[in-house]
Amino acid sequence: MLFISGQIPLDPESGKMVEGDIKAQTTRVMANLEGVLKAAKMNFSQVAKTTIYLIDMEDFAAVNEVYGQYFPKNPPARATVAVRGLPLGVRVEMDMVAVGE
Repeated sequence: MLFISGQIPLDPESGKMVEGDIKAQTTRVMANLEGVLKAAKMNFSQVAKTTIYLIDMEDFAAVNEVYGQYFPKNPPARATVAVRGLPLGVRVEMDMVAVGE
């Protein structure tokens, strides 16, 4: 099993936060999660559980639109939680649990 800590929209190459709207931030979060999965020789099809943390539930539809692109079939269990704040003032954070074969 792979437990991926919360990922925020931090560009690993520049070390800077991605600027832009919630879709841009979510895309970066998903790319970061994909990078961790690949490093473990896994992929999104092996994700069993995701938790999404949002500072504004009004962003849910936009986040869901981006998130859904990575799970076109059989999406994993997911919980979305509204929180008061996230690290460095970002709008979205996600963690995942993946299961290897």
